[in-house]
Amino acid sequence: MLKLMRAPAKYVQGKDALFETYENTKNLGSSFLFVCSRSGYKIAKPKIEKSFGNTPAKIRFEVFNGISSTGEIERMRKIVKENKIEVVGAIGGGSAIDTAKATAYYENLPVVIMPTVAATDAPCTGLSVIYNDDGSFCKYIFYPKNPETVIVDSSIIAAAPVKFLVAGMGDALGTYFEARACLKTNSPSLENGGITKSAMALCKLCYETLLADGYKAKLAVEQSILTPAVESIIEANTYLSGVGADNGGLAVSHSVYNGFTALEECESTMHGNLVAFGTIAQLIIENAPLEEIAEVIEFCISVGLPVTLAQLGVKDVNRVHIAAEKACMTGESIHNMLGDVTPEELYNSLLAADTLGKTFLKTGKVL
Repeated sequence: MLKLMRAPAKYVQGKDALFETYENTKNLGSSFLFVCSRSGYKIAKPKIEKSFGNTPAKIRFEVFNGISSTGEIERMRKIVKENKIEVVGAIGGGSAIDTAKATAYYENLPVVIMPTVAATDAPCTGLSVIYNDDGSFCKYIFYPKNPETVIVDSSIIAAAPVKFLVAGMGDALGTYFEARACLKTNSPSLENGGITKSAMALCKLCYETLLADGYKAKLAVEQSILTPAVESIIEANTYLSGVGADNGGLAVSHSVYNGFTALEECESTMHGNLVAFGTIAQLIIENAPLEEIAEVIEFCISVGLPVTLAQLGVKDVNRVHIAAEKACMTGESIHNMLGDVTPEELYNSLLAADTLGKTFLKTGKVL
């Protein structure tokens, strides 16, 4: 298996970065469609309009329906064709991003991603989750390349509710440990290639950045303050986690997320919260040193990520069997683990993670 490394062609991050949208995208085309969430439209439109003021480029903003559905993608494609759009942009969270990526892919156009929250690593990745119009899962699309440009306006991210930044840290938490597991078993990355030293370095830096700046960033964003720690965590959640996951691969953490989506009580639980708990379960499956597990649990508690099943909304442990079965279905990334993992083994590790989390919350330590 050949080693492979992919990333966005350009990544821009900083305070009021959207004021320089035109400067960072003018080489891509002269007519833009921006697929927006409702909140993204309100927050970002003034900055982008000012950026494109007195330029020859044409811009259009379109608020999408909130789901990256097949019908919504077709609606955006129609707008692209009718208006001779040359560049597709995304303004918002994961669904807006996935809608824009798919639209650009089907129309063979460059895509620009402008996230308004740092809740997942979707901005930098080369894939989308697509749903049917009724909201049910449809498919994943794996793209031949990553976005041309990602522009992250840190001042917008810092002003968003802190729960989004925390969830992004949960998503990023799994990056290093999942990639480490894939490296041990020579499993392919999400880009279906071998894992490079560069990818592992990014994944490790992602984890180190979370430990160093996660708590400080959370405190700052609770007050809508932009600090160097917030900038570091935005980069960890968005770039280090996104490029790391793309090129490092997935294992238990994300399978646990997929499994728990089968439980009604977890429907409102954010993606990153479930990934974080799945990371603790993965470390238990690996029989990682207790010191390492304690470090992860302590981090989760410090930033407000769940460490017990109750915090995920699961009160009946028998329901965990359902999640474990789904997480171990054929094709799930949990099968990248050394020696594979059965539903029973995953169930046991999830309950063990719950016990450790309860112990830490009660006593302040697991050692």
